Amino acid sequence: MSASKAKAAEVPTRPAEIVREYGPFEGNPSVAGVTHDGTRVWAAVGDRMLAIDPVSGETARSLAHPGSAGTAFDGKHLYQIDGTRIDKIDPATGKVLASIPAPGQGMDSGMAWAEGSLWVGQHRGRRILQIDPATGAILRSIESNRFVTGVTWVDGELWHGTWEAEESEIRRIDPASGEVLQRLEMPKGVGVSGLESDGDDLFYCGGGNSGKIRAVRRPASD
Repeated sequence: MSASKAKAAEVPTRPAEIVREYGPFEGNPSVAGVTHDGTRVWAAVGDRMLAIDPVSGETARSLAHPGSAGTAFDGKHLYQIDGTRIDKIDPATGKVLASIPAPGQGMDSGMAWAEGSLWVGQHRGRRILQIDPATGAILRSIESNRFVTGVTWVDGELWHGTWEAEESEIRRIDPASGEVLQRLEMPKGVGVSGLESDGDDLFYCGGGNSGKIRAVRRPASD
């Protein structure tokens, strides 16, 4: 066992507390990226982006835009990975305002917005890349010892989803070293695709081919 895997194994794992489920949605599409605009949960589901009211569970908006992986919100615009590109989208109209190359060229996973940058997961690359949202230039790389699915920042903490060998977790890692600091284990058979914090005490987790989104309680920092 490598030193990084051994260190992760030493971190206590607690069960993820799933407090609510949403979906499956019309047509039962797979859920890829997930983000939160301060009020609603957005999800990339096949050829659409849905805005979901987290209280009622109803779909409040639907934009005709395909998404194959991560979704992010910068406070004004949505960002959506579609194949080899990342589109910047006006959420009011669905219009694509700009596009940049996706760093993994089709091998990207989750995406988040923080500190003026996009943070893009590399699934089998087992890392998270900070990129310039205007050019797509890679600014830094953070290594992980597991497949990376969703990515989110909250209160200065970096969390990412994992989904590997039928096991899935939500992990907090040290953004400087990649060291695993906290582990939340999802129930057997439940995976995490997209991941986003609501800025408070919940994570919203895409459920891949289940077609569901799950709200998971964010624990206090260990």
